[in-house]
Formats: sequence, C-alpha cells, structure tokens
Amino acid sequence: MKNKGLTLVEVLVSVGIFLLISVSIYRGYVAIYNMVFASHAKITAANLINEQFEIVRNLEYADVGIVNSVPAGLLTHEQTLTRDNITFLVTTTVRNADDPFDGTIGGSPNDLSPADYKLVEVEVTCEVCKNFPGMKVTSRVSPKNLETASTNGALFIQVLDSNGQPVADAEVTVDNVTSSLEIQDVTNAQGMLQIVDVPPGVNAYSITVEKVGYTQDQTYLPGDAQNPNPLKPHATVSLQQVTQITFVIDEATTFNVSSITPTCSAVGGVDFNLAGSRLIGTGPDVKKYDVDHVTNGSGKKVISDIEWDTYELSLTDTGYQFMGMNPQNPFSVIAGATQDVDIILAPNDPNSLLVSVRDASTQLPVSGAEVTIEYASFEDSLITGQGFSTQTDWSGGSGQLVFEDQDKFDSSDGNIEFSDPPGELKLRNVLDTYFTDGSLESSVFDVGTTSNFHNIIWEPTSQPPDTGTDSVRFQIATNISSTSPWSFVGPDGTSGSYYTLSNSNISSIHNGDQYIRYKVFLSTASTTLTPNISDVSFTYTSDCIPPGQALFSGLGAGTYDITVSKSGYETFTAQTPILTSWQQLNVTLLPE
Repeated sequence: MKNKGLTLVEVLVSVGIFLLISVSIYRGYVAIYNMVFASHAKITAANLINEQFEIVRNLEYADVGIVNSVPAGLLTHEQTLTRDNITFLVTTTVRNADDPFDGTIGGSPNDLSPADYKLVEVEVTCEVCKNFPGMKVTSRVSPKNLETASTNGALFIQVLDSNGQPVADAEVTVDNVTSSLEIQDVTNAQGMLQIVDVPPGVNAYSITVEKVGYTQDQTYLPGDAQNPNPLKPHATVSLQQVTQITFVIDEATTFNVSSITPTCSAVGGVDFNLAGSRLIGTGPDVKKYDVDHVTNGSGKKVISDIEWDTYELSLTDTGYQFMGMNPQNPFSVIAGATQDVDIILAPNDPNSLLVSVRDASTQLPVSGAEVTIEYASFEDSLITGQGFSTQTDWSGGSGQLVFEDQDKFDSSDGNIEFSDPPGELKLRNVLDTYFTDGSLESSVFDVGTTSNFHNIIWEPTSQPPDTGTDSVRFQIATNISSTSPWSFVGPDGTSGSYYTLSNSNISSIHNGDQYIRYKVFLSTASTTLTPNISDVSFTYTSDCIPPGQALFSGLGAGTYDITVSKSGYETFTAQTPILTSWQQLNVTLLPE
C-alpha cells in the first residue's frame, strides 16, 4: 500500500483547527490573567485603605481632619500612591457628625456642641486597572473626652433641580475668602451637605455647586464691581447657628443657532447677543447669562452649558435687520433639552417694525393672523408666519430661467409689452391697436426649501370693464427641482383652469415643492383698451419663515395704527410710534 501526503484542503483545515484552538487558549489565558490582576488590585487597594486608617488611628483626635479644611487636621485630601507597581488615587474625606442623641444644632433641643464625632471616608480608585470599580470605606472616630460648647457654627448646603427634587452627588466647593480653608465634598441622597463646626465669618464662605452635565450655581462677593449687590452673597456662618443655603442646578441645555435668510440660505459671521431672564444681582440688575456671540462662516453657532430659563436674542450686527426667529423671541427652554434656534435675517432697511403674535392661553405663536398697519394715506397688510416673493418690474427682458435679476423673466409669446413703461405688463400696441391676447412666463423662484404655498396676489385687482370678463388670468407651476419639466395649472390642479381673482388660494397640489413660477394671460374684448399688471406676489410657509411674525420695512416716521385679526380671536388694536430703525411689537391675542 502506497503512502499518500496531505492535500491542500486538509492542510488548510488542519491549520484552521489549530488557529481556533490557539486563539481560544490565548483568550482564556488573557481572561484568567485579567481576573488575577483585578483580584490582586482589589487586595492591594484593601491593604492601602487599611494603611490609611492605621494612620488615622495613630493621630490625636484633634488632628483627624484635612489640611485647610473643616475639620482641620493633618490628612491630605487627595494622594497618588503606588503599591506593587499599581498606581492608585486615594481620596480621604473627614466630616464632623452631629449625633441626634443629644440634640442637633438649630434643633430642639439645640446642641451647642454639635461636633459629636468624625466620619472618615477613604476611597481608592485606579484608572489603569481593568474590572476595578474602586473601593470606599467609611469609619467613625470618636473623642476620648467630654465635649465642650462649640465656638463655631454649621453650614448646611441644599442642592435641588429645576423641579425642586434633590440632586445627589453634586460637587460642592467651599472656600473661606479670608483664609486658606477649602472644603470639597458631594451631597447625599437627599441633596444635602452638612458641614458642622465651621469657623464663624461674615460673607466669609464662597460656595460653588456643580455636577458633570449640569449647570452651575454659586455665591458672589458683595461689593464686586461687576455685581455689587448679589442676590446670593457669600455665606455668613454665626456662632452656634446653622446657615442653610439652597442652590439649584439641572441638566445643561445646548442651543444650535443658525443665521439664515427666509429662503434658508446661510448668512455667516452674524453678531448677536443672548441674554437670560434670571438675575444674580439687583441695583443694578445683573443677569446670570448675558453673552455676545457670532455665527461662523456657515451661519452656525453651538452654545453649550446653557441653564433652563427664558432667553431673548438680539441682533447686534448692523449689516442686517432682524426679520424674526424660530422659536419666537423671547423663548423658554427646559433642562436637558437641545434647542434649534433660527435667526431669520433680511438686508438692512431702516424703520422696520416686527410684529410678533402669540396666543394668550398657550403663549404659542399664532400664524395666519392678518396684521395691518396704517399711517396717514399709507396702508399695508401681511400675514404672520408667511413669506412672500414678488416681482414688480419686467423691463430687463426675457431669457432668465432662474429668478436672479428682479426685472427679468423667462419668455413671452411676443404679444406682451413689458418695458413701456417699466414696472408694468400690458398687451402690445401696434398702430394704436392692442393685441387681443398675450402671455408671459416668469423666471423660477427658489423659496429655499420644501414649502406650502398659500395665495397668489396681483395688482391692480380690477381692470377696465371693456376689456371683458377675466381679462387677467394666472396659472402656477411648481417643482422639487429647478430644472424639471413645468406644468402650468389653475386652482383645480388642471391646465384648463385659471386664477382669475387676486389673493386666490393656491392649489394644495403644489405643497411640498421648493421652486415656483407663474404664467400670466392678458386678453381684451376691445382693441382700444388693455388690462395691466404692476406686481405679482405669492405667499408660502416653510421651516425658514418665522412663525407668528410679520416684518414691515421701509416705513416713514410717525405713529401707526396696528390691527391684528384672526378667526377665533378678538381683534387687537394699538398705536405704535416708529422711533428707531428697528423695533418689535409683541401682540397677545385673546380667544373669542
């Protein structure tokens, strides 16, 4: 019988089995090694804790404390120690304890010697150790002698969240501004840190409370130039008295600010101020948050570690005017939220009035309200929450597909006069005779994002009767792309219908598109008369249109009559003087 060698497949299978077994053995070895190392680290940490407590046991009772802390002593708060080639962080905390057996300070009965014993806590952690969560041991140290009346006081620090619930494990730092005394500790499950036997002092203790992912609260030095009369001054501790101060912190909020135009185009490098309503001082008022910011080149600014509050954003950039905001200004945020804030801007146009309308019950923006302003012979109306695009001149001629030059259009059938005079469309006249009909197609308007379209409006709204019925008609075409085929349709969504009345509702079939254009049809029943158009507009809503707001620009100086109306609400009337280049009127509508 002839011996045969191994085939290539058999060799590969054998190697695979060998590798599988080898990897399994290696992983098992690594797991066992990690377990042994973790066990060794725990044993070493336990020995280290015993070592620290042995040091405490050999100290005089008066020396059991932290250097420059309360109670003061010879121990170090934080140490980095190496044992068996493992580096540990050792944190030692010592606190006076007020045992209720003989009363408590400020209680009934009032304990005038509240430092009954000391609690010593030693915590050992290791950053480089795997599967080692850390170890913590607490022990009580009592004095040998009878207690005597204390010459100190007590400082109780309560930490709550925005809903009034206790915040556990909040980091508290207490500094005596007249000495080197410093205390660093955390609140208990009830959000309380009780520091007993604290040396007395008037406005002597600076307190800061914080927690990872939370906002910060603190005391302030009275008489400081930036905040001379703080609402929460540095704490005062009195002899044999309890001083209790409450701090409020909660999860931080983030603002994602975007500076954009009503058509969603980014506007970079815009300066603005963001200010909260919460005060930290009065006489003069000092706000807790009042900071200037600027968006980057892409019109973005991320603002982190913001406290829950009501904020107002104001534009400090003189190159633009404030057209509105989403959400409406001022706006409130809750703890832990991420808030998108859109600043909608327009080219600077002096004497502008921004009208912001809210519901009286919900304080939510009211869109779709008609705002009319009047002064002398001037009158103008806008709808809150709606943007608009308009064209008032066609004298630049045809050949423009995308609307860029405001006096040009796409095409016409040759029967429309568009430049004599400029700013007017009418039928062409040859030898004192008007063409009987003609049409013109506009350029493509980009509203910036997918939108809902509302009304088509043109001026003048009435035509000479002799030109015949429906001498002015419009159709509209929309698309998601500026280069798609265009189908002009009327209010019923077909090519056989037309918009014949100004301010007509645009068919809902166009909603969800971004690009819009119109086609105007002029006709006359008399060769001696022509209909004419002086401007064409359409309104729309999108994510880049500020809700519940309407901006009037280019106003003359004077006192304007303001009327705000919407079905289901009482009509609001007021008078507003135009005194500055930009101002805002906040309107609250009451339900009927």
